Amino acid sequence: MMRASITTLVAVLALAGLAACTEKPQTGGGVRQDTAPSAGTGSNFTQPGWKAGDKTGWEQQLKARQQYGQNEYTRIR
Repeated sequence: MMRASITTLVAVLALAGLAACTEKPQTGGGVRQDTAPSAGTGSNFTQPGWKAGDKTGWEQQLKARQQYGQNEYTRIR
């Protein structure tokens, strides 16, 4: 009798432990693609002189950031 209750208790604890390891559902909306990146976000954290909707300015800024800020060959010199 005691052995059956201990076995049941161990089984319940094992199931509770396994239930804690399950992955939570990922229901996030993800990245919205309804506007162009160059349209801006409406925040004031932008490059001085850049206007929202300026696609050529956006592309030039990305090119400059890639060349000078994220290119390891130019950073180590």
